[in-house]
Amino acid sequence: MDHNFSWPTLALIIIVYAAWGGLLFVDPWWISGPLLAIMIALQASLQHEVLHGHPFKNSRKNMALVWLSLSVVIPFTRFRDTHLAHHQDALLTDPYDDPETNFLDPLVWNKLPRAAQVVLLLNNTLLGRLIIGPALGLIAFVQSEWRGRTPTTMRQWVGHLPAVGIVLCAVSLSPQSLWTYGFAVYLALSILKLRTFLEHQPAERASHRSVIVERGGLFGFLFLNNNLHVVHHMHPNVRWYRLPQLYRANKAHYLRCNGGYVYPSYCAIARAYAWRRKDPVAHPLWQKKP
Repeated sequence: MDHNFSWPTLALIIIVYAAWGGLLFVDPWWISGPLLAIMIALQASLQHEVLHGHPFKNSRKNMALVWLSLSVVIPFTRFRDTHLAHHQDALLTDPYDDPETNFLDPLVWNKLPRAAQVVLLLNNTLLGRLIIGPALGLIAFVQSEWRGRTPTTMRQWVGHLPAVGIVLCAVSLSPQSLWTYGFAVYLALSILKLRTFLEHQPAERASHRSVIVERGGLFGFLFLNNNLHVVHHMHPNVRWYRLPQLYRANKAHYLRCNGGYVYPSYCAIARAYAWRRKDPVAHPLWQKKP
């Protein structure tokens, strides 16, 4: 028996694929598009859960469950490898070695054209992150992948093409247009940008860099409780549905560990940072050179 087996995770994966397939045949687009976005975002969160070792102990079984990336734009294997690199907590927010950070080396920032600086400053407001963040993130990701390409990463991208073909074939056989599906993908990426907006902050101590958003609400479910982010970083293999209980039982401990980096809800974050930058683009504590 696989003692690592997680029924809730497997059941949710099946529900998401079934709902996604059904929503492809729902009209009008302004109903199906947002609902498809929710399913695409939830599947991305499930991909995150899977790469941390659930629902099976066998990694090949797990990969088979989520290899079909509904977002089509990011291969699961590349997400897996870059995210596991991100889990080196000592490197969180590192402009060079944290593949998920938005912070730049101040020397790089100072050399950017003013127009690029304005765009990146806008991207550091919550509304900016939700509106232009998905496009900027994809551009930066593809550029990074191309600059750091290796035979392994190129094989991973080529291995992703059949998944893209399957998803686009399913869309083409449904009443949904590719434009509607493209809108749903972009909206899904925007939803995920809400989670990552202030997920990590610059801090001298690595344990102080990961946030707690106490009341995740609907977004907490879509993010599979990754709003309790310091708990996830401290226990990356704990299943998503056990994180809230773990946090409640040891709340004071986690808040000591992350230096009190906590927000009550995503609504509170929106009120504070919809039009205002929380962090600079240039890493305020960065002193090293590449």
